[in-house]
Amino acid sequence: MRFSAPAADTSGKPMSPLEIAANLLYLVSVWLAAQNRVHTWWTGIIACALFATLFYQSQLYADVVLQGFFIVTSLWGWWQWRGGIQRVEPPIRRVPIRMMLMLAVFAGGVTYGYGMILHRYTNAYAPFWDSAILALSVLGQFLLMARRVESWLCWILVNTIAIPVYASRGLQLTAAVYVLFWFNAWYGGWRWHRQAER
Repeated sequence: MRFSAPAADTSGKPMSPLEIAANLLYLVSVWLAAQNRVHTWWTGIIACALFATLFYQSQLYADVVLQGFFIVTSLWGWWQWRGGIQRVEPPIRRVPIRMMLMLAVFAGGVTYGYGMILHRYTNAYAPFWDSAILALSVLGQFLLMARRVESWLCWILVNTIAIPVYASRGLQLTAAVYVLFWFNAWYGGWRWHRQAER
C-alpha cells in the first residue's frame, strides 16, 4: 500500500501534554473494559475527545472520525452495560462463526472504500492502514457494547496495525501505550472467554 503523504519529521519531537493525558485516560479505560467494569465508558469518552484533537494534528483523519464514533457509542454502551431499558446487564457471549465471517468481510470493504476516499481526496497519511484501524475499531466497539468475546480479537488486530502507524507519525508515547493495549486485549479475551464458558 502506498502512502499519500510523506512521513512526519519526528526528530526531536517532544511528547505533548495532550498525548500524555489522552494515553493515561485511555489506559485506565481499556483496563476497566478487560475487567468488565462499567466505568470503562465515561473514562473512554474523555480519552477519545483528547485523542480526536491529537490525531487531527497528526493528519490521521480516519482516526479523528473514529474518536467521534467512540464518543457516541460509548454513551450508548454505558447505558447498555447499566442494564438498558430492562435494567438487566447483558451477559458475555460469543458471536456465531458465520456471522463473524460476514462482519470481517464488511470490515474489509469499509477499509478499502474509506481508504480510497482518503487517498484520493485528502492529504491523509497511510490512508488504508488508518482506515483498517477505523473499520476494525468500529466492529470491535459494537462487539464490546454487546459484551461479545470476539471484540478482543478485533482489538488485537487494531493494536497490531496502530503501533507502527502511530510510531511513524512521531506519536511514540501513543505507540508504546498501544503495545500495552495489545497485551491487555489478549488478557481481556482470555478473561471474557473464561466468563463466557461459565
